[in-house]
Amino acid sequence: MKLIILIVILIFPSISNSQTVGLIEKNNGSLDDGYVLFAPMNANKTYLIDKCGKQVKTWNTTYTPALSVYILPDGTLLHTGKANNSTFTAGGNGGKIEKIDWNGNVTWSYTVSDNLKCQHHDVKALPNGNILVIAWELKTNAEAIAQGRNPSLVTPTLWSEQILEIEPVGAIGGNIVWEWHAWDHLIQNFDATKPNYNNNISNNPQLINLNYNTSTTDEDWIHLNSIDYNPTLDQIMVSSHGFSELWIIDHSTTTSQAGGHTGGNSGKGGDILYRWGNPQAYSNGTATNRKFWLQHDARWIENDLPFANHIMVYNNGNGRTGGNYTTVEIINPPVDGYNYTATLPYLPTTQSWIYNEGDPNNYYAQNISGSQQLSNGNVLITNGPSGTFTEVNNSGDKVWEYINPVRPSGILTQGSTPTQNLVFKASFYPSNYSGFSGHDLTSGNIIENTNTISASCNLTLSNSENLISESIKIYPNPASNYINIDFGITIENLMVYLMNNLGQIVKTLEINNGETQTKLNIEELNSGIYFLNLSSINYNKTYKVIKD
Repeated sequence: MKLIILIVILIFPSISNSQTVGLIEKNNGSLDDGYVLFAPMNANKTYLIDKCGKQVKTWNTTYTPALSVYILPDGTLLHTGKANNSTFTAGGNGGKIEKIDWNGNVTWSYTVSDNLKCQHHDVKALPNGNILVIAWELKTNAEAIAQGRNPSLVTPTLWSEQILEIEPVGAIGGNIVWEWHAWDHLIQNFDATKPNYNNNISNNPQLINLNYNTSTTDEDWIHLNSIDYNPTLDQIMVSSHGFSELWIIDHSTTTSQAGGHTGGNSGKGGDILYRWGNPQAYSNGTATNRKFWLQHDARWIENDLPFANHIMVYNNGNGRTGGNYTTVEIINPPVDGYNYTATLPYLPTTQSWIYNEGDPNNYYAQNISGSQQLSNGNVLITNGPSGTFTEVNNSGDKVWEYINPVRPSGILTQGSTPTQNLVFKASFYPSNYSGFSGHDLTSGNIIENTNTISASCNLTLSNSENLISESIKIYPNPASNYINIDFGITIENLMVYLMNNLGQIVKTLEINNGETQTKLNIEELNSGIYFLNLSSINYNKTYKVIKD
């Protein structure tokens, strides 16, 4: 088993105009070590590549993705597939969910696709082995009007949304053990004779306005496009493309409680606990308060990373006031235990971190796409329409770029203009990810026919990084005045960065070659959690430290 990667690239040739796909750019000593997983949207193969753009693993599948793929902690590929549902035909439609083992065998398959419902866009594996699924739910014109939809703004059928928790059973079966339906949490101020009527929508942000974002042509009214789960809070977060918001709901409820307004850890049943991105969707604020424009990939940042427990969102910016451009944003939700501060519009008023604010990089992806924070504070960003994966550091500087060379007709020729190489989103997995345990991760060939940058990109597979990690001692932790860092061995060109919980660098040290220990003064810092990053040309690791 080869799991540890050391990046020791010294020089890259300049990029010629003919370099159009595969590895485009890679910098020394600033990358997070690991692998990138992606499934081209119109192909029946999923790829795992290293940071040189070389194939490490592929999975052949029967279905094109719909749209997300993930590697589970046991090494299984969780793959969604397009079942060609004839009722739900909008972008992102799927219907098949599969588990595929490392050898390519389908070990479990489940279908959520008929004339009343269809899985779409995203799924989320839970710690208990169950799968959360977002699915469209068909409602008739008459049903919508009966609930208070304006009859002049309704399609022949309306697609609502549901979340299903599926317990896999056998090879092709499953039990729905929990469910939530948006239709149970409506509000409207159009028709006082109908259910869900309340003239004061602004005071009821826990409910979904049935007459927001309505038209006579678009049945896909809410259009959820991502789902995530927070095991600490036992809460679910979804991204609503139609409302330009993220929503958080309580998962600790029973199915019965999820259909009502009481119960669960929050005491609020299946009502929305927190929402952010577009206060006008619940009649609060003005257009100036709006933050999201048709966003994707709302996710909690893991608690051992910088910006721990914040929320990262890929804000596509389609229709953005002032012009279309994309940002990646991190917000800090005001959560106290299971509950969120109800100051309206919901806080925060500003983001904790923004990539591409004001469009300095001329960066735009009109749809799909995603982003993920890495252990060293970098962010992997997917421009889905262009099939481009970019890793940026905390300052927003690009340190790695790769362009998917796969399209429906085959592999793009190096030098040709990339087209039809869409990817919903790419995912990063560190070298020590549990799903890789016991598996061969030897790098193979590149996907495209030629790539001069990949040819000069060397990954040394060894246990040297483990030896460095084992030699480093950081103490005391927690600390009050000083943090001692004992390297044990000489590490050339080493930089030490101390970051706060917002990912901001608050201390920097440059270690002289030959030094094997140093002391970091933290006396003036506020108490709390910090992240100590040690970075050199062949080592990059972040440690959590606590200031008393």
